[in-house]
Amino acid sequence: MESLEFVWEWLRSHPTIETFLKYLIWVVVVFTLTQYLKRLIRRNTGHTNIRYKSQKIVEVFGYLLLIIVTVTYFTGNIKDMALAIGLFTAGITITLQELILSIAGSVYIFLVKVYEPGDRIEINGIKGDVIDIDSVYTSMMEIGQWVSSDNYSGRIVKLSNAFVFRGPVYNYSRDFPFIWDEFDLPVRYGSDIEEAKKIVLEIASAQLSNYVKESVEKWKSVVGRYYIEDAVVEPTLAITLTDNWVRLNLRYIVDYKKRRHTKHLLNELILKAIDDTEGRVVLASATIEVIRVPVLEVDSKEGR
Repeated sequence: MESLEFVWEWLRSHPTIETFLKYLIWVVVVFTLTQYLKRLIRRNTGHTNIRYKSQKIVEVFGYLLLIIVTVTYFTGNIKDMALAIGLFTAGITITLQELILSIAGSVYIFLVKVYEPGDRIEINGIKGDVIDIDSVYTSMMEIGQWVSSDNYSGRIVKLSNAFVFRGPVYNYSRDFPFIWDEFDLPVRYGSDIEEAKKIVLEIASAQLSNYVKESVEKWKSVVGRYYIEDAVVEPTLAITLTDNWVRLNLRYIVDYKKRRHTKHLLNELILKAIDDTEGRVVLASATIEVIRVPVLEVDSKEGR
């Protein structure tokens, strides 16, 4: 008893601490009551929409009650008022930290020009074309997932702007609206490799000339703006000898929105040109070569 009286007298001699402790008790009561009502609604409300909205209403009323308690308890001297404002600000910051970070992200996107509507980006593992940026969300038309290559899936994705602070943002079209692409062409051993090289490079140079011309100017601006070396934007061909065929690797630059169509066109024209060589160039495929067939001896003697 004496200990309790000592604590009580000590609290009475420090009114600020006493007020703060009473305030904490009220916060716990309001928080507990709010959570109890939310659980009660979850258990007894079957309709999903009504259940969700009811829980949000209880949550909002809980926050309002906390604000009223805060204002009621800390309306004394300047010191108490400063404490109340500090606690209120801290509570708002913790409760709305995702919203605050999203708004800050939208400001950062606008000022730094990380991306803008029309850009193709990849962020948080999601790739798509930006169709809208508001104060909280970035809306994208999704690319990929169950759809091959760079095709739209048909889903519109809303992503919090806060993600610009949490990881890399890949922009396919900002500053340099071209990407490098490549594919392999397997050619059978014994074919005219020089003619195969000539076919691939001539077709690639003819079909990609516009992209090369446009990308040269764009790349100059990138080199002038960033610490980066110059790059080869013309189509290049590399040869690799494998166990089964000669692999021709074509690397080229293309508009980021026309990657799939360009690869299709190049493959189609190269295939037609190879067919016109009348066997001088033959495409290879995976084969199995049998070196030796083992001889089986069968003993047909009776009794064996």
